[in-house]
Amino acid sequence: MNSSTFFQNKDCEYFPCHQIDDVENFNCLFCYCPLYPKGNCIGNYYYTKAKKHCEQCDFPHIRENYDKLIETLKQ
Repeated sequence: MNSSTFFQNKDCEYFPCHQIDDVENFNCLFCYCPLYPKGNCIGNYYYTKAKKHCEQCDFPHIRENYDKLIETLKQ
């Protein structure tokens, strides 16, 4: 993958912000998930009293999911 599809900030105080097995491929490019406001979010989330919770979701941070995420944003 080229550098426009992957970025990692190991100096961030929250890195990695989600528990993930493969930290070397943890993608920080979407630090704030662009899927959060989408109704057709494809990540692992749940709702409580109309609030969306994404702390268990690592979908935008998995390097190989870049193309899937971009395709979802185009919809």
